Amino acid sequence: MENAPIILFAYGRPIHLNNLLHSLAANAESKDSLLYIYCDGAKEGTHQSIIENINEVRKIARQEKRFKQCIVKVQEKNKGLGTSIIDGVTEIINQFGKIIVLEDDLILSPYFLYYMNDSLRRYENHSNVGQIGGSNFFACGPKYPSIFFTAIPDCLGWGTWKDKWQHFNPISNELLQLLQNSNKMDRFNVYGSYDMEGMLKDQINGKVSSWAIRFQAVCVLNDWMVLYPNPSMTNHIESAEATHANFNIVPPLCLSKPVLQTVETVEIPRVIKAMKLSYSGMGDYFGEVKKDLYFKYHRRRIKNNIRNFIRSSFGIKKNVGNTTL
Repeated sequence: MENAPIILFAYGRPIHLNNLLHSLAANAESKDSLLYIYCDGAKEGTHQSIIENINEVRKIARQEKRFKQCIVKVQEKNKGLGTSIIDGVTEIINQFGKIIVLEDDLILSPYFLYYMNDSLRRYENHSNVGQIGGSNFFACGPKYPSIFFTAIPDCLGWGTWKDKWQHFNPISNELLQLLQNSNKMDRFNVYGSYDMEGMLKDQINGKVSSWAIRFQAVCVLNDWMVLYPNPSMTNHIESAEATHANFNIVPPLCLSKPVLQTVETVEIPRVIKAMKLSYSGMGDYFGEVKKDLYFKYHRRRIKNNIRNFIRSSFGIKKNVGNTTL
């Protein structure tokens, strides 16, 4: 069976793009995979040094030869991350029926593509599975299953199918009303551990622009489940040049071939407890409460870092004005 096409979104970080491509190419399935690299255009008034980075990103993309085929799509004007992802995913998924989505601030397990392709095939006909997630930063280690489901989608290396993506709704106020009229707002807020509702309201009021907060609403409203691996298949890369984030989320990365099997699409209470701890800033990668002195004296900063990570993972930046991210 053919592998799902991979779509990668890049802008102006050539070192990050190189590192991501090296980790992606280390996957055995890469040589038999189509790779689409979408390179966004420069924003108005961009400094010349950033222009040079943008041009270097395009050069790296055009020179990539380690995949079945690498197709580079260049935007001359800046679309922003959110619009780029919505448009790019829609274009490719309508052609192939399924997709694997990456951004240029990730490092991947050498088994990322094995896990993603197997899972996309395995759960393709499960009407209640909406996404395959790649980044588990909340329930790693032996006390959790090697794969499990939650109702909260991922945005750090993920995959989905056309029949699910076609439900994507860009109209945020409609999503908010549907959530408020349902009994699903607590789940949308990661079971009360994070104010996703507030982020959706910021989207409505033009304070942020995010594809991910809207897709999370779609997943929750449709009662879709999301598969996660243990350990994680992706890590988030630190970057001083990042638009949204300049810190790391580096849970244990999967370094041995996982044994994959079909599991029941239900949530496990101890996994949900770990997820709630992480989103609230109180837990580590292993679902344990942070009790050390460092956490005691730096709790506010750590919680702010978790908040910033969640917002950056959703492609969110405050005070964006007329800029679409």
